[in-house]
Amino acid sequence: LNISQQTQLLDNQSYSLVPTMTKNIHFLILFILLNILEFNVNLTKSNPQPQFPCQPPHHKYTFCNKKLSISTRVHSLISLLTIDEKILYLSDNTTSIPRLGLPAYEWWSESLHGIGTNGPGINFNGPIKGATSFPQVILTAAAFNRTLWHSIASAIAVEARAMYNTGQSGLTFWAPNINVFRDPRWGRGQETPGEDPMVVSTYAIEYVTGFQELNSKADKESSNGHGFGNTRRVLKEDDDAGDKLMLSACCKHFTAYDLEKWGDATRYNFNAVVTKQDMEDTFQAPFRSCIQQAKASCLMCSYNSVNGVPACADKVLLDKVRTDWGFDGYITSDCDAVATIYENQNYTKTPEDAVALALKAGTNINCGTYMLRHVKSAFQQGSVLEEDLDRALQYLFSVQFRLGLFDGNPAKGQFAKFGPQDVCTSNNLELALDAARQGIVLLKNDQKFLPLDKRSISTLAIVGPMANVSSPGGTYTGVPCKLKSIREGFHRHMNRTLYAAGCLDVGCNSTAGFPDATSIAKEADYVIVVAGLDLSQETEDLDRYSLLLPGYQTNLVTTLAAVSKKPIILVLTGGGPVDVSFAEKDPRIASILWVAYPGETGGKALSEIIFGYQNPGGKLPMTWYLESFTKVPMTNMNMRADPPNGYPGRTYRFYTGDPLYGFGHGLSYTSFSSQILTAPNRLSLSLGKSNWKRSILAQEHSRLGYLHVDEVPSCSLSKFFIHISVTNDGDMDGNHVLLLFSRVPQNIQGAPLKQLVGFNRVHVPARKSVETSLSINPCEFLSFSNDQGNRILALGEHTLILDDIEHIVSIEM
Repeated sequence: LNISQQTQLLDNQSYSLVPTMTKNIHFLILFILLNILEFNVNLTKSNPQPQFPCQPPHHKYTFCNKKLSISTRVHSLISLLTIDEKILYLSDNTTSIPRLGLPAYEWWSESLHGIGTNGPGINFNGPIKGATSFPQVILTAAAFNRTLWHSIASAIAVEARAMYNTGQSGLTFWAPNINVFRDPRWGRGQETPGEDPMVVSTYAIEYVTGFQELNSKADKESSNGHGFGNTRRVLKEDDDAGDKLMLSACCKHFTAYDLEKWGDATRYNFNAVVTKQDMEDTFQAPFRSCIQQAKASCLMCSYNSVNGVPACADKVLLDKVRTDWGFDGYITSDCDAVATIYENQNYTKTPEDAVALALKAGTNINCGTYMLRHVKSAFQQGSVLEEDLDRALQYLFSVQFRLGLFDGNPAKGQFAKFGPQDVCTSNNLELALDAARQGIVLLKNDQKFLPLDKRSISTLAIVGPMANVSSPGGTYTGVPCKLKSIREGFHRHMNRTLYAAGCLDVGCNSTAGFPDATSIAKEADYVIVVAGLDLSQETEDLDRYSLLLPGYQTNLVTTLAAVSKKPIILVLTGGGPVDVSFAEKDPRIASILWVAYPGETGGKALSEIIFGYQNPGGKLPMTWYLESFTKVPMTNMNMRADPPNGYPGRTYRFYTGDPLYGFGHGLSYTSFSSQILTAPNRLSLSLGKSNWKRSILAQEHSRLGYLHVDEVPSCSLSKFFIHISVTNDGDMDGNHVLLLFSRVPQNIQGAPLKQLVGFNRVHVPARKSVETSLSINPCEFLSFSNDQGNRILALGEHTLILDDIEHIVSIEM
């Protein structure tokens, strides 16, 4: 009741005969009860609970019976829905169906490097006001640390489940982005784990398993080699145990998607022309791992066409995922990617044909409203059948049942304990800090200029607009726990820091701020310039045309280098490579560090590295090209070089030019030396055929010089280990990233120049040695694709390359 209603009640004529004293007592009691009710209503608003199906009186439906199998329950639910109700489930924003007690549900939530605000399934208006902002994925990838990746995903998962419990998120999240960072100009390359398919595949496995599963046993895993870890729990249930999910992760964007807007091509109309060879060993490899090894429960098809067919309408492409790779999750379109089939790509004659084609191809749900608006008319025209709807709903509901959405009140469920106390915890913030420490890459350090001794510094100047940005997290960032800029990270180390923006913004289209910057540079003992990129230069729907620093940034750096008392330190932000060859050659710029988008703890991590509290150990997960690379059309999807036509190839595996910094580049304050302790010199593989067929095949393969991987059933038995000793030859503890490459024995058409076959990050104390091992499956890691898209394994001598060491492994039949 509002105040007016209360007054009307008390002034009611039938109430006028009650004695005044009694009236006063009744009024007091009513007033107290109404205020208690209002308090409870406000409490519910401030602490909302997730809505869930199977509440009384709807709990007696067959689909609510937890004793039955998921497939039986899903079939029961679908059988109760009308055609119109089935259509309602084809959008990310699902409408409620009150007659069955089915609440509305939003499928779209984001969790790329923390809970993001991009998806409508997330809000920070409840008890949870922020979530841990981890570094952008490209920087975390630079750590080359599987355990770190898994720990971050697990931490995000706990925060996500906590937000679901407070009614602030769903349980289906559309991350990770596992497209290969093919072109340095791509605005979303920052969201990916880099350019190497093996690294991207490994990241996908660690993220998805860390996000979807939690361990019941509390085993602490170290993310940095000396004790710090994140609690993981394994989900165990009697019924459908292997199918149950804590959360749903989604591998995106399938496939060959890595262009936003370049010339006349946009992601909505671009046709990616991809060879079978590149499709197999570059573009598809991460998605295959994400599905087969990580068991992702969602796949997102992309906007672009692939070889003339829109990805969300490509039945051959999507059938392969289910039949060859065994995918049993749901397939969502990117947002409005079903609409683009007709609206942008003109692939169909009508919107009805577009939605019908997408459904029949295997797209199960449309992010957006296009299916909601056009499936009914397509059904009436006969191009969509009820069995098409049922098939889509089967995959959608199966994932929701695996998530426990139909198992009753989540407040009484397995994950009910997660709440606001599990978000922005000290452990999660320390993990974010550790990720930034591990990922930051030291690109240049002339004459060991870094680390600085802060005891000898009275004044430090920090210049650059990105230095003053709160919690620079890149795309798909949420609300951080704490708003911290890069320059704030230095306050705890220095009594006096001076700051000037130098440029009004990252675009730096004016030199008006130069005088202030040069003034403090002249005064300070040391100068740190924070330059590079932000989301005004690279983001979703925005690619770059140049690899140079934006606007007058280069002039700002060289101007400050000319007036500074000592050589300056250049810190580069941004996810994409920049051509800073001018700084690499300039002795007045002593050190260069790349911090990408380091998140809310980035300033602290950077200051710890610059002052020597932490030893940098990150390695670049992508090639840094010179500006001349921009002559290469971004629309050319070919990975392999084509020298006769002046095409240099892409990524370290195929690029024939000279990069500024190569894949895996990264310096340390100490020096490491490695030694291969044991490794095989010879591997013998047998073909799984009868004797006479084997003899014929052996002759043929000897002539060709390679084996088809699918003809070698013994490959898994031929896995071998490389045992390595790593010595820290310096006086400072440090982390060393081991990158093991292979080179094929002969010049087979399309073979990579080299390719990564194993990696590991090890912590090595000063003047000490540690031993580690790398596991190599020859058919998986030493093979590549031929021009027909088949994996082949070269016979003969394979060269394994570790730092400056080479080891020969001969593969024979």
